[in-house]
Amino acid sequence: MKQTDDFERNDAMQADEDTMKVPIDDPQAEQEAQELDEEAMVEAAIRAGEQAAEEELANDIGRVRAERDELYQRLEECTCEVDAAKQQAADAVDRLARLQADWENFRRRTRQEREAERERAAESLVLGLLPILDDMERAVDHARQSDEQSDEYYQFVDGVSAVHDKMLGVLAKVGVEVIDPAGEPFEPLSHQAVGREENTEAYDETVAQVYQRGYRMGGKVIRSAMVTVTYGGPKRPAEDDATSEDA
Repeated sequence: MKQTDDFERNDAMQADEDTMKVPIDDPQAEQEAQELDEEAMVEAAIRAGEQAAEEELANDIGRVRAERDELYQRLEECTCEVDAAKQQAADAVDRLARLQADWENFRRRTRQEREAERERAAESLVLGLLPILDDMERAVDHARQSDEQSDEYYQFVDGVSAVHDKMLGVLAKVGVEVIDPAGEPFEPLSHQAVGREENTEAYDETVAQVYQRGYRMGGKVIRSAMVTVTYGGPKRPAEDDATSEDA
């Protein structure tokens, strides 16, 4: 079987050699040879074109990949810049919020300091006027106890009393209140005891007399009332104490 195959292969090779040994002056053979050359040239040209196209495509792919990598790098850089800008913006917002809070605190503190300064100035002015009011009150009380009975005398006393009342009205507009606790329970926070009087009919620790009236301004006692306090009487009921505290 193998020998038969060898014979057939030899016959085919012999046929090819016979074909190649065709005389060159044969027109048909020459034409076929030219056609074979043209086909080979076309195939070669096709292969060259394909190779050139593959090379150009490879170059384009490489260039596109390089551009892609460059764009990715620029995108990453831009992303980092955006993140940094966002962080800077957040820091700026935080600083602005702190500055606004500091500014509000400064304004509030300044307003409070100015109000406190005005209150101190007003309190100082009122304290300077209180001795004048005391003198006017003592003068009126002394005049009313005098034996003088003339109309001019009474008119003078009434005039001094009217001026005294006007001054109290002016002071009341700025929040000044008079502390005149005669007959009221003794309050250590607003009363100053300068003497004691025995009185078994009055409740114990009741203000008997007011030697000098006190004054309160804006809810603050700027001068305590100088009073005498009773002792020896019954204890004040708890309800009266609660009522006096509420008042």
